[in-house]
Amino acid sequence: MTDGYLTAAEEDVLETIEAENIDFLRLQFTDILGTVKNVSVPARQAEKAFTEGIYFDGSSIEGFVRIQESDMRLKPDPDTFAVLPWKQREDGASARMICDVINTSTGEPFEGDPRRVLKNALERANDLGYTVNAAPEPEFFMFEEDEAGRATTDTADHGGYFDLAPKDLASDVRRDIIYGLEDMGFEIEASHHEVARGQYEINFEYDDALSTADNVATFRTVVRAIAAEHDLHATFMPKPIPKINGSGMHTHLSLFTEDGENAFHDEDDEFDLSEEAHAFTAGILEHAPAITAIANPTVNSYKRLVPGYEAPVYVAWSDRNRSALVRKPAARVPAASRIELRSPDPSCNPYLALAVMIHAGLDGIERDLECPAPVRENIYEFDEQKREEYGIDTLPSNLGEAVEALEADEVIYSALGEHVGPKFVEAKEQEFEDYLVDVSEWELDRYLETF
Repeated sequence: MTDGYLTAAEEDVLETIEAENIDFLRLQFTDILGTVKNVSVPARQAEKAFTEGIYFDGSSIEGFVRIQESDMRLKPDPDTFAVLPWKQREDGASARMICDVINTSTGEPFEGDPRRVLKNALERANDLGYTVNAAPEPEFFMFEEDEAGRATTDTADHGGYFDLAPKDLASDVRRDIIYGLEDMGFEIEASHHEVARGQYEINFEYDDALSTADNVATFRTVVRAIAAEHDLHATFMPKPIPKINGSGMHTHLSLFTEDGENAFHDEDDEFDLSEEAHAFTAGILEHAPAITAIANPTVNSYKRLVPGYEAPVYVAWSDRNRSALVRKPAARVPAASRIELRSPDPSCNPYLALAVMIHAGLDGIERDLECPAPVRENIYEFDEQKREEYGIDTLPSNLGEAVEALEADEVIYSALGEHVGPKFVEAKEQEFEDYLVDVSEWELDRYLETF
C-alpha cells in the first residue's frame, strides 16, 4: 500500500470524486477465466482503498484459492479511474478503478491475478530493453431480447461488411457505445458493421500492453451495458450463429526500445521488419498451438477456427493475405511497423492472452529463432499435400487438443505461473469433458427419429 501517504495520482482521483459527485466506486479485477468481477464501495472509502486496500474473499472467485488461503486485498490503480457513463444520475454517479490483487498473508502481489501474469511478461520484456505496444480489434454480435429480457439469436439488422443504415439498424447503438467509450478515455479509430449480420467491430488506438488489456476488459463491459440500455444483448461469444463468420480479436503487436524507436522496423528489409520482428514472429509461430488454449479458451472458439470463414487455422505468416495466422500489415510510418496475430477471439482473458503472446515472441528473440518465408498464396486453397510441402501446420481443432498443447509447451505453460497454469488447465479440461458428454440439439434433430 502507500503507508498512509497518497500519490499525486491518488490525490487527483479524490479531487475528481468530489468534483464529479461520485457516490459509488466499483473496484474491478478479473478471474482466471477473464470474467470481470467488482467490489462496490461508497466513494468515501476511496482514500482507505488507496492506503489500506479493500479486503475480499478470494475463495469465492473462480480459480483463485482454497478457502484456507482466501484473504485477498484489492489495490486500486489510480491511472484507471473513469466515471461510468451509464451510471450517472442527477444526485450522483459511479466510477470504477481496475485493481491489482494482493495476498494479505504475504503482502505481495497475488500470482494468481491475471494482471500480475501480464506484468511478469512486461518485466521480462523490460529486462531485454523493450516496451510492448498492442492494439486489439474486438468483434461482437448484438441480438434482440425476448419479452422476458433473455437473449435470442435474432439480429438487430441484416447489414453486411461496412454497410450503412437503414440496413445497419444498430448504428445508433454503436454511436452511443462510442460516446460511452470516449467518456472513459478511449481513443476510437473506427467503427463499422462486420461481415455477418448483427456483427460489429469498434477499433481503439494502440497503447502499452497493460493499458490495452485493461481497455479490452472495459470495452466488453461498456458494450454490454450500453447495448442493454437499448434492449439488445451484446455477446463476445466467438460463434453464436452456425455457418457464418464468427467474432475474432485480431491483435497487433510491436516492441519499442528504451529510446522510443520501433524495434520491429527496418527499412532495409524486404518486408520492413527488423531481425527482432522476424525472431518474435518465429516465436509466435512455434508456440501457436499452446497460445491457442489461452487466446481461444472456449469449446465454442473452435467452431470459429475452421477453414472457409476467414478465421486463421494455418500456422504461417504473410505480408500479403489474411489466410495466414500472422500478418504483417502495411505501415505508413516506421513507428507503425507491427505484426498481427489473427487467431485470438474476444472470449479470451486479455491479460493472459497478451502475456503468452509476449512470452512466445520474446522466446523467439532470446533463442534467435529463424522465421520461415512468408506464404503469399491463399492457404485456404491449398490441399493437404501442398500444405505439407510448405511445412504448414494447423492449429488445434478443439479445446482438448489445445489444452494438451499448452501443457506440453514449457515456455507458455510456465509463463502462466505456478498458480494460474494448473488452475486454468483444470477448468478447461472440465469444460471440454462436460462438452463431450453432452448431447446437442443437432444430434437430436439428426438421429432421434432416424435410428
